[in-house]
Amino acid sequence: MKLNILGCYAATPRSFTNPSAQVLEMKNELFLIDCGEGTQVQLRKNKIRFSKIKHIFISHLHGDHCYGLVGLISTFRLLNRENELHVYGPKGIKEIITLQLKLSNSWTNYPLYFHELESKEAQIIYEDEKLSVETIPLVHRVYTNGFLFKEKPGDRKLLIDKAIEYNIDVALYRSLKKGKDVRSESGELVPNHLVTANPEPPKSYAYCSDTAFNPKMIPQISGTTVLYHESTFLEDKAELAFPTKHSTAKEAAQIAKEAGVGKLILGHYSTRYTDINLFKEEATSIFKKVDLADDGKVFIFE
Repeated sequence: MKLNILGCYAATPRSFTNPSAQVLEMKNELFLIDCGEGTQVQLRKNKIRFSKIKHIFISHLHGDHCYGLVGLISTFRLLNRENELHVYGPKGIKEIITLQLKLSNSWTNYPLYFHELESKEAQIIYEDEKLSVETIPLVHRVYTNGFLFKEKPGDRKLLIDKAIEYNIDVALYRSLKKGKDVRSESGELVPNHLVTANPEPPKSYAYCSDTAFNPKMIPQISGTTVLYHESTFLEDKAELAFPTKHSTAKEAAQIAKEAGVGKLILGHYSTRYTDINLFKEEATSIFKKVDLADDGKVFIFE
């Protein structure tokens, strides 16, 4: 699992920081999560192939999370894209994008599908044989979802030496990986656990931006491998968090602690702060496994 941070700062873009956008690579698929202004430039800088992005997830319709979307969709057209593109986001996103495409006479030459969301309950919005994506209802000034990406359990690991020892035909190896018992060439039934090992534990990634402190999400994200949680404010501006429906670094850490996640990544920093290391300092007073997102930063989780 690999996470590319394209932008992780709140509100207005600056010459040296970018609003929210990131690319998650999971099971050899790329998912774009949010698409603030400048996202396609950041994709170029990070050498991420546009054509590999087939699914885009938009948390909410505030500009710093979606104003780069129509530009990216238009660029796909200029690059003669042929593959389908699926966009998942709040109800209204289709109207916003298609109106711009209509008035600029820039209709796509590839299939473009919108999956509009309005449920206030968690729901699975994408699933294939390798992973699933479900919404995480958040608390913000407009309808907002986070997204929980979950790998499905993989095949069991074949212990080749054991398979040879038990004289199992190569043609049965796939059945072993699927967890089945098989017969040796002499006809003896070989229990699967004798010749295979458990697969790697499936990984999961929870993206939660923007939101006020929201303990209701804890059961859903419990035990998640990695949690990205907004931390717009430090304690010096904690009084601004609830009215603006944002969180502090300490509140993000409290969510991570109670959910028992493997790692917390902080982001969506207010641009009033010049030193983001202060966010980590405050968060680690509650939860120790904290990392800081920053534009261009890459996280790899083996």
